[in-house]
Amino acid sequence: MEYTQLGRTGLKVSRLVLGTMNFGPQTEEAESHAIMDAALDAGLNFFDTANVYGWGENKGRTETIIGNWFAKGGGRREKVVIATKVFGGMDGDREPWPNHDRLSAVNIRRAVDASLKRLRTDHIDLYQFHHIDRLTPFEEIWQAIDVLVQQGKIVYAGSSNFPGYKIAQANELAARRGTVGLVSEQCLYNLAERRAEMEVIPAAQEYGLGVIPWSPLHGGLLGGVIKKETEGGRRASGRSADALADTSVRAQVQAYEDLLEKHGIEPGEAALAWLLTRPGVTAPIVGPRTQAQLESALRAVELELDDEVLTGLDGIFPGPGPSPEAFAW
Repeated sequence: MEYTQLGRTGLKVSRLVLGTMNFGPQTEEAESHAIMDAALDAGLNFFDTANVYGWGENKGRTETIIGNWFAKGGGRREKVVIATKVFGGMDGDREPWPNHDRLSAVNIRRAVDASLKRLRTDHIDLYQFHHIDRLTPFEEIWQAIDVLVQQGKIVYAGSSNFPGYKIAQANELAARRGTVGLVSEQCLYNLAERRAEMEVIPAAQEYGLGVIPWSPLHGGLLGGVIKKETEGGRRASGRSADALADTSVRAQVQAYEDLLEKHGIEPGEAALAWLLTRPGVTAPIVGPRTQAQLESALRAVELELDDEVLTGLDGIFPGPGPSPEAFAW
């Protein structure tokens, strides 16, 4: 496994992040534990979750599964950089009770303590804001985070799904307060969705944030979906099915799969390997439901895409271009 620094910090993390969103809803606890053991054995030390994972009436279930794995001992907690998130309400599918969601200082304090209890640990390495909060000023957010850092409950703070201007706003205020500010941004970024290249990734690079792309296969669209459909009769579902209903997108994905078949490369592994070549990217998140899917993701770290393949991928999925040249002169 390869390691890199998380943004401008001294923290070393693996070039892949183990995403745990499927643990609970789709993968039972025993298999989830087996996947985490296999990831750790492979040298993957960066695990990502969120307080709302488990979803619906089972929100918090994923953190509990991870906490039970930590409790097995054997150095599991000490070896893992654990990241979780705060924003969504934890009241099942009901409307959250006032002050039980978003980023008020009251909810941040409550949410941290609840996550620590479920994770069965005394600290969270990377505490991420799951979304921007248009109602809470960063003065209040940073005041809450400063207290938690001083208490030893969290080490670093990160963002998720932030636009570039909010990354700048958050870190400019943190600098004026003399604190570290955001050290990472977790954003939607993959070959089929490259808008983050215009503002989000440049802002992250300017302020020293590590970029952690989520949905690197774009909901399965970049994982060989057409080949699976034609050879195995496995129909696309969810985001990939909606995308393939557009004939122009289907032609684009077919060209992508044809290019990689020509070079003998698995599509899902190529999509991950491409992200690992992108400026500013620390590590994409992989969310395996099975150990076989984890093994496929791990191979991507060792996969080197030559110039012909990279040029071909750019031709099929062109990026928006740099800002402001992409929309101005």
